[in-house]
Amino acid sequence: MFSGAGLAPTIGRAAAEGFQAVRFARELLQLPIRFDADALADEVGRLPRSAWVPHPMGFPGNDAVPLISVGGGLNDEFAGPMAATEYLAHLPYVQSLMAELGGVWGRSRLMGLGPGAVVPKHVDIHYYWRTHIRIHVPVVTNTGVRFRCGGEDVHMEPGEAWVFDSFRLHEVRNEGSEKRVHLVLDTVGSSRIWELIRSANVGAPIPGEPWKPAKPGAGQKLRFERLNQPTVMSSWEMRCHVGYLLDNVIAAPDPALLDAIDHFLFSWHAACSEHGEDEAGSEGYRSLIQSVREQMMRLGANKVMLNNEASLYRALDALVFSRALAPSKPQEPAALPPNPKAA
Repeated sequence: MFSGAGLAPTIGRAAAEGFQAVRFARELLQLPIRFDADALADEVGRLPRSAWVPHPMGFPGNDAVPLISVGGGLNDEFAGPMAATEYLAHLPYVQSLMAELGGVWGRSRLMGLGPGAVVPKHVDIHYYWRTHIRIHVPVVTNTGVRFRCGGEDVHMEPGEAWVFDSFRLHEVRNEGSEKRVHLVLDTVGSSRIWELIRSANVGAPIPGEPWKPAKPGAGQKLRFERLNQPTVMSSWEMRCHVGYLLDNVIAAPDPALLDAIDHFLFSWHAACSEHGEDEAGSEGYRSLIQSVREQMMRLGANKVMLNNEASLYRALDALVFSRALAPSKPQEPAALPPNPKAA
């Protein structure tokens, strides 16, 4: 829990920037590092076909191999202590690559996209996506694969490493005749990753030779998340998320709506100060969440649009209200298609 005193009376850009871990100079950003595409393809090609499972959202032609998951199991959960699955042990170069990046790793997978398949246009506005960076390393691809994010459109070559702004509308299409496979790593970051992103932001050159581990085949000690969701979201973190969303609205909301948001935030701060993570506060927390949801709908938050075509209500609910208290059962933060007409 964060703590302190002196809450600002309004929500604005400074608050939003306080929780924004890193900025990308472009919506799709290539990192100045290259990995050995042949080594990656060789390892992945040796995995049994049974390792590949359908995409959790059921997108046709999409499948995946879980490499890091909650408890190391074959699941698609996001909240809980992370560990390596049985399949990561068969990928020594992938382990070396991850050790070189040095991230604290969340859910990570190999992601397949069959010929003619797509990842539909969507935005990622849930808590998980707000707090993580996703790194894409193409393993096997073809020239018909295009990744679109915001106003940018790129083809990622094998062995490259890319990050992108998942808060913007994005989609992937495989218009080629071969399956595409990406190594997809979710992380809250590391000093090495921040260094790569800073270098990419200023246009650092991409190395011509792929990175190789200093000791090929040596065991790698990887770091995994243990805490990735608050039991009770602190008022300070909540204000940062709300500020971030308000900075992305197309037009200023009605003052009455902003007043209702501020009232909720002050009330949440008071409840946190009184109860913290004590179970005795649960009923009060849930009452505040239910009340603000009803107010947001009554005041038209579902008609206030963000610049990624999601509504303010939908984003508030996905990022703040649904995560203000840890759910009793982890929930999948589904990829959300834009919906300008409703929450």
